[in-house]
Amino acid sequence: MAGATRPRTVGERVADADESAGRILLVAAGALFWGWLVVSWGNRWLGGVIAPVGEPLVSPDAVEGALAGVPGLAGLAADAAFVVELTPVLAQGTWLTVVITGVSLVCGFFIAVPLAVARVYGRFSAWLSLGYTELLRGTPLLAQLFVLYYGLNLAASVPAVLSGVFPREVVWVAILGFTLNGAAYQAEYIRGAVESVDDGQITAGRAIGLSKLESIYHVVLPQALRYAIPSWTNEFVYLIKYSSLAGFITVPELYYLANQVASDTFRYTTVFLVLGAMYLALVLTASKVMERVDERVAIPGLGADRER
Repeated sequence: MAGATRPRTVGERVADADESAGRILLVAAGALFWGWLVVSWGNRWLGGVIAPVGEPLVSPDAVEGALAGVPGLAGLAADAAFVVELTPVLAQGTWLTVVITGVSLVCGFFIAVPLAVARVYGRFSAWLSLGYTELLRGTPLLAQLFVLYYGLNLAASVPAVLSGVFPREVVWVAILGFTLNGAAYQAEYIRGAVESVDDGQITAGRAIGLSKLESIYHVVLPQALRYAIPSWTNEFVYLIKYSSLAGFITVPELYYLANQVASDTFRYTTVFLVLGAMYLALVLTASKVMERVDERVAIPGLGADRER
């Protein structure tokens, strides 16, 4: 019969059920992770309304006592209590990691767009854009941070802006370094996306009375920025992980604080396993957010046309 569908096999139904269960588990873990972070940050900003500032939201002794009586988990009770005791430090460091990543990504984007446009449509400006991107991409990010912090001593020149949010002026130096470096990479991603838009669309824009700049702004960029989202997601993920380099200029972000705890307690394996899980949670969240953004702004049929 025309239009009849093939019955689904047992294996396909089991695979779908496993995928659904995995998705539910991932969403639940994400909600628990971000719920803990938001509550921890709120408790800190509000002066310890839930628990004393710097203390875990749950008693480590209670966790250790609960696990000690569970067969098979008694050996993990001490490690679990240590991880719970570590949570205030992790939450504090994660806040700066998130802020540095988010602010640097957005600021870098606003620098990257004109750089990409200049690279594609400019003449003399194309060489300036090329020089900027090659210089920033061709030198180590850590070296750039050292030049800004130690060489130029920018921390001494930055006012204590938002001192209640950022504990030290050096955070602004880190944001500047990540912004300048990230802009170079984002410019290349956006340049590739701009070049993928048919040149005839500029001509079409000129034909209806738009200037070249207006055609770029109203016709080319809305499409190109959509094309650039997958690559932009990579830069988002890279920035989350590269933010750990800020610790080398004494920014108290996630890696810096976790490394201090490991050095003080000599429990490197436990601390860095938890640290890796924290970064993984941040990366998965960023990837999922950008995936939803890509779905929301996609132009129906445009992706299919590009694939052909």
